[in-house]
Amino acid sequence: MPPSGSKNKKPLDMVVKLALGVLVGSFALIWGGMYLSRPDRSIPPYTVGSQIGHVVATHVPTGTTEQQIESLLKRFRKVGRQTHNFASMKVHPTTSGDPGGRYRRIVIYVFDDGGWTEPEVLAKYVAGDAAVAKEFEKSVRGYYRLQDQEEERGVGPVPKSGEVSDITRILFKGRVTDPLPVDAEPETDNSISPL
Repeated sequence: MPPSGSKNKKPLDMVVKLALGVLVGSFALIWGGMYLSRPDRSIPPYTVGSQIGHVVATHVPTGTTEQQIESLLKRFRKVGRQTHNFASMKVHPTTSGDPGGRYRRIVIYVFDDGGWTEPEVLAKYVAGDAAVAKEFEKSVRGYYRLQDQEEERGVGPVPKSGEVSDITRILFKGRVTDPLPVDAEPETDNSISPL
């Protein structure tokens, strides 16, 4: 007979082991999913408000700094140089059916006022409504253009056919095959995104 102070320990029942395994596994899946789907903090949050053909109007929160907009434009440039596939950047194909690629030609405008990204406003701009076009281009915070192998990106209002205002800063203009300047892309990437 065992001493009265010690008790026999019963092993855990199989159902209890299964329940504990499911509980621990659930928490591991939830944590893993949250980690893998966390937002990319290296660029500001943005949404594609509307798109007509190759013209895309995006919206960033009010108060987004010029440096944050520049980092978003760098990301567009990175996608344009590496893959020419802007689907990962929430943009629908701009030249679908084109043998040269689905994103051969694209113009992305960045606004911090969501009103300019409305489909009706973009439709008037694309149609050439002079009153809308003037205010639209003045309200742009940044832009990225890609035409075949030629690209341009800038911060500030859209420059009018070759003339650049003092408030527009062209960050890059050239071919996607041109070598990058040494200090141009030391972008710190905190995300696990492939882009």
